[in-house]
Amino acid sequence: MYIAMNRFKVKAGSEADFEQVWKGRESSLSEMDGFKSFHLLRGPHNEDEGYTLFASHTVWASQDDFLAWTRSQQFRDAHKNAGSNKPLYLGHPQFEGFSVVEGA
Repeated sequence: MYIAMNRFKVKAGSEADFEQVWKGRESSLSEMDGFKSFHLLRGPHNEDEGYTLFASHTVWASQDDFLAWTRSQQFRDAHKNAGSNKPLYLGHPQFEGFSVVEGA
């Protein structure tokens, strides 16, 4: 199993707009081989730096399945308007990928 996450520092006051982008998006993830699940996670609010932490969290059967998604037309279609949402967050999303340690 492979877990892929992108962390977003969403500007304070933009949380509802950011969530709406995700709720209203067209997704073809369920059509992809090896896709298991998706969750949008809301984390803590950082008062000092003025953001709320969010993470997109996908679970895949394998890292190869995830990498195939990143090279697919469905991936390009899903991310074609991503730049228009940049005013909602600080900096670039931070990617983190994890392979599950079997038996742990």
